[in-house]
Parts: sequence; structure tokens; C-alpha cells
Amino acid sequence: MAGTKPWPEVPVGNKDHANAAVLIIGAGISGMCTAIDLIKRNKCQNFIIVEKSSGIGGTWHDNKYPGCCCDVWSMLYSYSFEQNSEWTREYPGQEEILAYLRSVAAKYGLYNHIRFNTTVESAHWDDESKKWKTTLTTAAGSKDAEFNREYEITTDFLVSGMGQLNVPKYPEDIPGLKDFQGKVMHSARWDWSYDLVGKKIAVIGNGATAAQIIPEIAKVAEHVTVFQRTPNWVIPREDAPVSSFYRNLYKYVPPLRWRKRAFQMDFRESFYDAVMDGDSPFAGDIRRLCLNQMHAALPDQPELWAKLTPSYNPGCKRIIISDDYYPALAQANVTLETRPIARIHDHIIDLLDTTSGSTAPGSQYDLLVCATGFKTLEFMHPVEIKGLNNRPLSDIWAGGARAFNGVNVEDLPNFGTLYGPNTNLGHNSIILMIEAQSRYITALIAPVLEARRRGKSLSLRPKKDRVDEYNAEIQKILANSSFADPNCNSWYKRKDTGLITNNWSGTVIEYQERLSKVRWDDYEVEGDGTEVLEGKEETSIGRVVEETRVSDAMLAVLGAAGMAVVAAGWLARNSKYLNRVRVR
Repeated sequence: MAGTKPWPEVPVGNKDHANAAVLIIGAGISGMCTAIDLIKRNKCQNFIIVEKSSGIGGTWHDNKYPGCCCDVWSMLYSYSFEQNSEWTREYPGQEEILAYLRSVAAKYGLYNHIRFNTTVESAHWDDESKKWKTTLTTAAGSKDAEFNREYEITTDFLVSGMGQLNVPKYPEDIPGLKDFQGKVMHSARWDWSYDLVGKKIAVIGNGATAAQIIPEIAKVAEHVTVFQRTPNWVIPREDAPVSSFYRNLYKYVPPLRWRKRAFQMDFRESFYDAVMDGDSPFAGDIRRLCLNQMHAALPDQPELWAKLTPSYNPGCKRIIISDDYYPALAQANVTLETRPIARIHDHIIDLLDTTSGSTAPGSQYDLLVCATGFKTLEFMHPVEIKGLNNRPLSDIWAGGARAFNGVNVEDLPNFGTLYGPNTNLGHNSIILMIEAQSRYITALIAPVLEARRRGKSLSLRPKKDRVDEYNAEIQKILANSSFADPNCNSWYKRKDTGLITNNWSGTVIEYQERLSKVRWDDYEVEGDGTEVLEGKEETSIGRVVEETRVSDAMLAVLGAAGMAVVAAGWLARNSKYLNRVRVR
């Protein structure tokens, strides 16, 4: 019974429906990870997760377009504490990732905490009570809306798991987009009820999402036209199925799984040099891989090669990993169009003649696909956040989004964000970053919970000078990176100032080390419960060590031992069958 448990092990029930220790916004990878850490590390069940969608998974629930998959190896794209040995491909598809996340949510009982179809409208910090007041609405027409269309939740701590890739960005600068008389779909809002067979399809955008969509829709469409503004570096994926034999080995001989995951992490960490330094040998390798793949798929087409070859350093924009993008462009029913779109009207897309400046009559299309990404610079958009002294987040971030350690924001007490400013990666699995952030945030939550358990309040917010020092340090590194290459624009940086707001400046290991302890002197500590931190200089969290630390020889010994156990188990299970075979 919940009533026999000490707070905060008591789950939120009917009587405290609008009051909890922690509110987590978003039931994606970040929100789920934080919830699990609250349960495991803080022994806390008194939290609520609110999710705007009808299911868990975040970006893997929203993005379900044809060909949708991850560009990180499947073995590396899972929580360290819930490694998945059942991946059927080297690179996981959207449906398989979503199934994995659903299984994790079920295992840890997260569905008991999630309120679906619930949107956060605003959140403000109450200086007097030292609590967050968050206003939510339930989806119109849903059954929950019949109970309460809008209400407010009071919590001691607020966590954002909204991430960077949640609000679709449409190409609103194209005249007539809203006047298109055919079907319009954003890649993150795919309508699977629409039949693509025999259709003339226009794809606006040629980034990572478009590179996955185009090969798939080209299989059934009458014609596909790809509207490209800027070319991308594309390197081979070398995807392949994972046989049931290997899946069983990874499941029953964990050292083999650990070694594969460690190798993949090692390799992706070395990829850091390629995306950070355009003159590095690794960046040169990327150029060669891209051009070799391009020339092989599109032989003897120097004019097309020129259109597809970037003029900026690898890493300035997201590097695309694909085996079938260039082969798709080689198909007779696929056209690459590099002339700018002048306007859209009826079913037609007119083009701009860059030589004369006049409008050239375009072609008719049945479907217009906007593979144009997300509003990545507007973190927490469109939630209205107000912190200390009623200060709006829009004011705090007037010059660009920034945070301390990528998780805490100036003048937002008892607040943490995951996959926030300057935590995106161009070289490794984002889950590795998210786990470090979750552990750090739940370490900050611990004293706040203890203060409330004692009937007192405690607020923590990063000191402004620490925020300034941290961001000056990382921006100095980023300013000399490929991300800052003036020859390209990307979703990593602001167009007006060139400030890089999205990407981390170092390796994953460096970030994990930085967040392996909480230094309490980095924070302004207020409230009548400050005694819970008296005498504490720092709290050691540690980090999950997954890079290669154990020798191959030792892993071979562990693997052999594991194989022996598996073999013994198999023999025990099949002894009767073997005896029958011998008798025959």
C-alpha cells in the first residue's frame, strides 16, 4: 500500500493529483531516463511525467516517415543499464527503437506516472513557496478533457525532457507554401493513410531525414524531385542484419556485447576529430569516402558531382550516413533540383532562374514533403517559462540559449533540462550524454527532496559567474571548430550572431567527467532547509564507463566462461533429446 511508504516513495494519487515532488516534461529518452534514475537513485516515486503525444518515445514516436532509422549503431543506441541484445539490424529502425523504449517503460512502471495528451502551456517559479507552478491543458476531445481541460501542478523540481528536435520547422520563407492544392506533409508528421503509389512528389530538403525518405518513396512514386539548397557530406552506412545466432551470443554472453559496444563507442569518440577539425586526417577520410561513394553511384556525371559536393568542412552541417541516397539519385524517376523555389501555387512549384532572375515555370506535384527539420534554436518552445523574480526565459536567453553544464539555467531555481543548450553531438550517441545529465539532475534533486521530507524548502540555481565562465570556455573552443565554418548555415548556430547554441565542444567522455560530481559552491542555495547541504563541498556521482578499459584477453576469458555456462545450460535443457539421438 502506498500509505505505508515513506515520502517520497509514495506515488502521486487522487488526493495529490496536482502536487508532486518532481514534474518531468516529455516521455522520450530523456524524460524516461530521469524517471528511472529517480526511482533507482533517489527512491522517489512521487513524480509525474506529462507527454503531449499519445505515447512514449519522443522523437521516435513523432518521426515515423518511410525509411526512418537511427544513424548511430544499434548496440550503442540503448541505455547502458538496459542494453538491448535483440536488435535485428546494425542500425535500428524507428519501429524497433520505439518497441525497445516501450519495453523499458513497462519494465520500470513508468506508465503509472505518465499523463498522455497533456500539453505544458507555462511554468513559473513561486519565490515565496519555492515551488514551480506549471499550467497544463489536456487535448480537446479527449476523455481526460472531460474531467479537467486545464489545471496547475505544484512541484519542488521541474525537469525538461523536451530536447531539441520536437517542434517541426516548415519552410515558411517560400511564397505560397500554404496555398499548395495538393497534399503537404512534414517528415515529423507523416500521414501513412496517404497512398504514395504513382504520385509525383516534391521533397524540400536534402538533410539526414530526406536522405532516408527519398530512397523509400522513389520505389513507388511516379517521380520524385529533390529540392536541394546546400549539399551534404554523405558517407556509407554499411548497414546489415544481425543474425539470430549473434543476437543469442550478445544475450547469453554479455562480455561480447560489452566489447562490441565499447568498440563502437571508441570509434565514435575518435570521430570527434572529424567533425571538429576540418583539416584533420579523419575529415580528409570523410571527404574521400563521400566522393568515392558518389562517383561509384553516379559515374561519369561531373556536373552532378559538383552540385552534390559541399564547399564547407565536414561537421559544419550534420554528416549523413547512408548507403542508398546516391543510388536513389541515380534512378530515372528521381531528379535533383538546385535552382531556388520562386513560389508555389495550385499544384505547381515555380523555380527561380539564377542567371536572369526571372521565374521559370515549374512542374505539377501531388505531394509536397517538407523534410526541413525542427525549430532547434528555440529551446523549450512554445512553453512560457518564468523564473526568479518572474524573469522570463525569453529574457534570460535573449542573446541565445545557454546553460550551466548544459543542464541548469540562470535564474531558474530547481530546474534541469536534458539535451539542452550545447549538448548535441555530431559524432556519438546522444544517449551517452543524456545519462550523464540525468544522473547529475537527480543528484541536484536529492537535497531538495530531503528538505521537503523535513517539512522545509530548498532552492538551487547556478551562480551567474559560473554560467558565464562555463559558456565562455566552450564557446572559445566551438569558435575554432568546423561547426563555426562561415561557408555553411546549420541548425547548430544562430544566423544573426553565429553563436553555436546546440553542440557540445568536447568528447562524450569529457562531458561525462565534468558531470561526474556536483560542486555545491556552483549554486546559490536558499530556503529554510539549507542545513541539508551544510558541510558538503561536493557530491560524487561517478560516470558510466563504457569505453575500452578491459583487455581483449580478459574479455576472451569472460566470454569463454559465459560460453561454457550457455553450453552447459543448453546441454541440460536438451539432454533427453541427445539421449534419444544416441539410442538411435
